[in-house]
Amino acid sequence: MTHAADRLKGVATFVQAAEAGSFAVAAERLRMTRSAVGKQVAGLERRLGTRLFNRSTRRQSLTEDGQAYFERCKRALAEIDAAEASLDAKDRQLTGRLRVSVPLHLGRHLAAPILARLLNAHPRLDLELSFNDRVIDLLEDGIDLALRLGPLRDSSTLAARSLGHFDFLLCAAPRYLRRHGMPKTADDFERHVGIVYARSGPESPWLAAGAGGVEQELRVQRRIRMDDLDAIADAVLAGHGIARLPRWLAAAHVQAGTLRWVWEGRHAQRMAVHAVWPHTPFLPMKTRVAIDRLAADLPQALESGLVSR
Repeated sequence: MTHAADRLKGVATFVQAAEAGSFAVAAERLRMTRSAVGKQVAGLERRLGTRLFNRSTRRQSLTEDGQAYFERCKRALAEIDAAEASLDAKDRQLTGRLRVSVPLHLGRHLAAPILARLLNAHPRLDLELSFNDRVIDLLEDGIDLALRLGPLRDSSTLAARSLGHFDFLLCAAPRYLRRHGMPKTADDFERHVGIVYARSGPESPWLAAGAGGVEQELRVQRRIRMDDLDAIADAVLAGHGIARLPRWLAAAHVQAGTLRWVWEGRHAQRMAVHAVWPHTPFLPMKTRVAIDRLAADLPQALESGLVSR
């Protein structure tokens, strides 16, 4: 009789190969060789007495039996994951080190306070945060979880979960607007100083939703360029011009009256936020809990700029 653990291992490999559509991609996700994946699937086919994949030199696809087996196996593995998560959440303390990579400013203002609260509930958990706007290789750098902004790149080795989005909005200090007036049309911006986020490479135009949702370019006098959002926030608060800032960075200042939304608060750019982690059949509990906490708390913080304590 085949050992239960061996049966489960073969099933998990088969499910990965079916989802990936390729033994090579499944091997990357499982950190195995392509040959090892092929041997496990072949062994499963021998045990079941049926062919699970149609194979050719160019592609592979599930047979009719393979498709039916895949759907049941996927549900079974999901039930196992849910059972383990339930046990871990109730009876186990998170332990070990959780290494997380976060974007510099969003990480500092929002993600770090949310994740740090995990330490209160799990005293045996260590948190290591890396603040970096570069897209790093999670597997090479040994990172358990990362937050990514904007469209996700295609990757066969990473899993992802949406954590919401935020808008960049135009804002200025009341004293700047008293001196220079509130711009009411796209042409009005040509008379205003723009505090522009700029790094190496070409500067992106200022685009904002105009009448009827049609995107318009706003041509400002680009007299102040900075590569740090916090420095831009300081400059706009000091009354030096108009800036595009994330809603979560400017919202508290608008509520306090030290900044005002410009051009009726129409969003100038929308940015998606995702959690990404190395693709694995069995996600470590510490990573799962961190993702769930971010999914619960981050969307509201992206709107308000406030992290509940």
